Amino acid sequence: MYGKRIKELREERGMSQAELAKALNVTQRTVSRFELEQHDLGTEGVIALCRLFEVSADYLLGLEDESGRKLYLAS
Repeated sequence: MYGKRIKELREERGMSQAELAKALNVTQRTVSRFELEQHDLGTEGVIALCRLFEVSADYLLGLEDESGRKLYLAS
């Protein structure tokens, strides 16, 4: 789920993968692998993305929807 969210957030802001890579100090290939969920974000990556996109870690990781409702509590 995090890959889809990263791509959506990046595109909503009109950023290319290269621009996001520069902001995170990683390569464009790493951003591509994040979006394809082929590379683990790690704690520092989650924090950097949350700060950059101004979202919660729960949202980024797919544990919360846009309204803030916790999906892991849904029945």
